[in-house]
Amino acid sequence: MPRKSTIANMERTENRKTAARVVVIGAGMGGLCAAVRLAAAGLDVTVIDAANAPGGKMRTMPSAAGPVDAGPTVLTMRHVFDAVFEAAGTRLEDHITLIAQPILARHWWPDGTTLDLHADADASADAIRAFAGPKAERQFRRFNRATARAFAAFDVPMMQAPRVYLGAVAKAALARPLLWPMLRPGRTLARDLAARFTDPRLQQLFGRYATYVGGSPYASPAVLGLIWQAEAEGVWAVRGGMHKLALALEGVARAQGATFRYGTQAVRIIEQWGRVSSIVLGDGSSITADHIVFNGDPAALFAGLLGGPARRAVPQKAVTPRSLSAFVWSFAARASGPAKADLIHHNVLFGSDPTREFGPIATGEIPQDPTLYICAEDRADGTIPQGPERFEIILNAPANLAPTPGEFQACQTLTVTQAAGFGLTFDPAPGVSALTTPQGFARMFPASQGAIYGISPHGTMAAFRRPGARTALPGLYLAGGGAHPGAGVPMAARSGQHAAEAILSDLASASRSGRTAMPGGMSTGSATMANAPSRSSDS
Repeated sequence: MPRKSTIANMERTENRKTAARVVVIGAGMGGLCAAVRLAAAGLDVTVIDAANAPGGKMRTMPSAAGPVDAGPTVLTMRHVFDAVFEAAGTRLEDHITLIAQPILARHWWPDGTTLDLHADADASADAIRAFAGPKAERQFRRFNRATARAFAAFDVPMMQAPRVYLGAVAKAALARPLLWPMLRPGRTLARDLAARFTDPRLQQLFGRYATYVGGSPYASPAVLGLIWQAEAEGVWAVRGGMHKLALALEGVARAQGATFRYGTQAVRIIEQWGRVSSIVLGDGSSITADHIVFNGDPAALFAGLLGGPARRAVPQKAVTPRSLSAFVWSFAARASGPAKADLIHHNVLFGSDPTREFGPIATGEIPQDPTLYICAEDRADGTIPQGPERFEIILNAPANLAPTPGEFQACQTLTVTQAAGFGLTFDPAPGVSALTTPQGFARMFPASQGAIYGISPHGTMAAFRRPGARTALPGLYLAGGGAHPGAGVPMAARSGQHAAEAILSDLASASRSGRTAMPGGMSTGSATMANAPSRSSDS
């Protein structure tokens, strides 16, 4: 008799002959996760991307030591990815090798002090006691409890929900009065941390989590302190680099029947009978689509880059103002200097004054005293390479930063000088080909203006402006860091799940309605064709 897996594949192939046709524009994290879920459900999935490989911002750059990550560097909230792979009947660990990081990050200050935060909260508390005294330890424990409560309270109404509803968030907050201080309108993360920690270095450390979603601690709401909990749950490096995760997701989606077309640009989304019908490609050909998942910056839709109907899919308030950008170095070199032996996988080298970093950024300028994030990619397993090793260095920067003469030299000097101040030098120093600037991100991701994280997280109501999976154009769905629940690898993955579940829900609703197909192949709903979703608050 045929094996069960063979029978399941045969049934999936047969179902796909009459299945709804889904085109995913963009093979970033959100698009890949949507493709896995939809293909596993038996839908006819085609993924297109103008790049030549999957990953989107999870990309690599060539170096003398091999491909080096030029985007996200570690995996957090592992349970999100476990769920994606489990939906396809497989396991995450069967496709990539994860290396748990007992030290979440090593933090360095110009005064020569260092602090490790650990996957174990008690170990972090002990380290903070040794670093700044018993009072700082007590303050950390209170902060850790407060952010853990916030993380638990808002997981369902914010992270797991298909979009943020004010009523659901308010209900969760009202039930937990201890959360109210960090939810006060106008209370920034920097102000909240100043009230929680007397040591300015700890204020600076926990304020950096605002940058994980493209914000400044001086303008982001205090509730973003809960981002610490995403890292406190555990950090994993991926053996071979984070891009291996993208390749693994592509492989699982292909195994479920999805088709991938790289070097293929979408130029226009066609609307017919009040919903999406096809996509026109850069070569003039088209692909028929019953549903489209757009895994790109929603600003590209609003800018009209995919045609008039798609421009109406998202409002302006969902794409402006823009988040931060970055200067990103990706290179191989020999590290030297007193700090060489102390580098671990995840390092943060703070400037002496955070206002001299975020003040210039707020006015559209390069920071004067930047924080350097340094990923020593080849040290994930605790070893120190003897030859050239791979590094990624990130400096926060404003989006839409106009290029200036000598920009590369200025950025290189700033980076090299800052690192040298901590006793770290690179031989050779990274060259111009190793640097991605905000303008480079703007070219790679149309209409983004170089913003890496989509809409800015600044302001009390920022989370409520971010668009959900469904759009105002029936049949068009959003995934990626520009959509709810926001930026970061696990959040982008969650957005892909939301988009897939929205499509499957709409298909089920259409099936129950019992409508029939209209002439020309357009659908008003059937067992395999989606009904146009109503213009509800979820659109």
